[in-house]
Amino acid sequence: MIGKFITFEGPEGAGKTTILELLMKDLQQSGIEAVFTREPGGIHIAEKIREVILNKEHTEMDARTEALLYAAARRQHLVEKVIPAIKNGEIVFCDRFIDSSLAYQGHARGLGIDEVLSINEFAINGFMPDLTFYFSIEPERGLERIASSSEREKNRLDLEGLSFHKKVQEGYEKVINRFQERIVIIDADKPMIEVLDDVKNVLKEHIQM
Repeated sequence: MIGKFITFEGPEGAGKTTILELLMKDLQQSGIEAVFTREPGGIHIAEKIREVILNKEHTEMDARTEALLYAAARRQHLVEKVIPAIKNGEIVFCDRFIDSSLAYQGHARGLGIDEVLSINEFAINGFMPDLTFYFSIEPERGLERIASSSEREKNRLDLEGLSFHKKVQEGYEKVINRFQERIVIIDADKPMIEVLDDVKNVLKEHIQM
């Protein structure tokens, strides 16, 4: 049996990581086995690359360097963790994947969505998600959440201003339009329990819950 690859996407402060954690607890209580992971990271090498990319001291990092590092981490994560799990029949939930690179580096950094897609096509070798949840929230609201959270990991992207995060939102809109057959939009500006219910209702159409 072949498993499924389900990704969670969204701008900063959308709450997707929190929803993933809540979903993991729910699935475990229901006896459903799944793998939960993240990008960049998920395995040793990719976590090391994550430290380089998101280090707040690395403000001089070139946009193309950033895009290439994300793609490198993605490749290692796929071949070492994601693909083996899916071949083993498991459901893999991943916090961010290729759509983040297209929105952040492709559009917001101005490298071009097609150009960043090309880099990532080499990295993923045709391996795309079966289903993607996009957590939609206005940039101002997302940044408010970040500012009020003492637990959230603060990284280099948090140093960017509102104009950058608005470009990220624009980038995601372009990505959604291009890959609308696999992307489901979730209203993330609602109470977390309602957002979780929305996600679970969609999941029931794709996996046995």
